[in-house]
Amino acid sequence: MSLIVALLATSCGSRTGLDVPQVCRIEGEQRACSTACGAGSQICSGGLWEECNVSTVTRSCSTLCGGGEQSCVEGEWQACDVPVAMRPCANDCGPGVQSCTNGAWQAACDTPLVQRDCSSVCGPGHESCTDGKWGRCDAPQPKPPQLKATVRDFSPLTHPDFEAHYPSGLDLGIVKSQLGDDDTPVYAGMPKTPSTSGAFNFNQWYHDAPNNESAPLELKLTPSEDEPSLFEYSNDFFFPIDNELMGNEGRPHNYHFTLQASTTFEFRGGEVFSFAGDDDMWVFVNRRLAINLGGTHQRASADIKLDTIASDFELARGGVYPLHFFFAERHTVSSTFTLRTTIADPGSCD
Repeated sequence: MSLIVALLATSCGSRTGLDVPQVCRIEGEQRACSTACGAGSQICSGGLWEECNVSTVTRSCSTLCGGGEQSCVEGEWQACDVPVAMRPCANDCGPGVQSCTNGAWQAACDTPLVQRDCSSVCGPGHESCTDGKWGRCDAPQPKPPQLKATVRDFSPLTHPDFEAHYPSGLDLGIVKSQLGDDDTPVYAGMPKTPSTSGAFNFNQWYHDAPNNESAPLELKLTPSEDEPSLFEYSNDFFFPIDNELMGNEGRPHNYHFTLQASTTFEFRGGEVFSFAGDDDMWVFVNRRLAINLGGTHQRASADIKLDTIASDFELARGGVYPLHFFFAERHTVSSTFTLRTTIADPGSCD
């Protein structure tokens, strides 16, 4: 079949399945046609029927944003055109408005830039709220606290609480809930606990005695990269007295030691303190037990928010209070120590 015959056949109503022009015979002739948009007309021009011309039509439509109008153009219904809608919303920054565009409510709540006063132990500052979140306080920050500690070395040959084959795990009944008169833990075992041998031997942990040797130690905390007001010390190989004091006693490291440190802080609200490590760790805030991780155990962690304990621990904003912590490494083969806190000494400001 020649091309001319094929075109003539198409003009008579035959469907070839191909999108080809239809031949017409009388120049300027019109005929009725239709598309998805509705009825229209075609004109014969140059021997071919032009595309079906349908007047632009509209119809009502709706999306999640509300009611609108939908147009039909060139045989296809277009997207539903709905005016931008607004509704009230709120986030941490306060009240705002939320927009609905392209048929969906936007996730963000648009709030005006908000600013409020803030402060650190070193002075006042401001913080801004954008994208629904309060940013960092620009108040001057204190220097990282330098914790002056005392470390005591023990030998498992002369002290039964070190390297003994006690059950592994937390032992929460070793110390009482309040420090003693000399600001060291008071033994609570009656007469002993699963991982300790009694009050006499425990009292040597944090006091100088004939069977231990002591030395000063400074723990240098550094500001966190993610949050400058958070200070941290983290060491997965915490062996501060290797080859010192009583020595390693034939082991790769000097495993058997205790550590105690203390400082003071001004309670301003919002302070946090966390510890993770092995073995024993006790933290006392205002001389009351706040973290209890006693026992010969694998790495364990705990954290406190001072706001949640302020009432029970008699903390008042603006008051200055002591912080004590006590650590013991009693068993091979690992020693980890991670401390994080926002507690700062007011005396560390520039």
